Amino acid sequence: MKPRSVLVDVAIDQGGCAETSRPTTHSKPTYLVDGVIHYCVTNVPGAVPRTSTYALTNQTFPYALKLADMGFVEAVTTDASLARGVNVYKGHITHGGLAKSLGLPWTRLDDLLPR
Repeated sequence: MKPRSVLVDVAIDQGGCAETSRPTTHSKPTYLVDGVIHYCVTNVPGAVPRTSTYALTNQTFPYALKLADMGFVEAVTTDASLARGVNVYKGHITHGGLAKSLGLPWTRLDDLLPR
């Protein structure tokens, strides 16, 4: 990134989304790495709980409906974005990043689903 760019890491609670990310606080929310301003405050939605609850619900409710209407297997088979959110299925870690972070093997979700 160019100097004076700003990186806002909204995934810092889950380990971050950039190599240079590290958790910060509201009292000291930013830091510089190679001229790039980083904002990595943990649990930012907690600062606005009502608004963040509505925002999260509006984004996740369609997935809940899809799972309820179709069942797990059909929902993740027909919706790639939903399938990417599966971390564990039938006792197998199905997310490569999670498995790597734990030093455990992983299995592709497609290999566990019926054909």
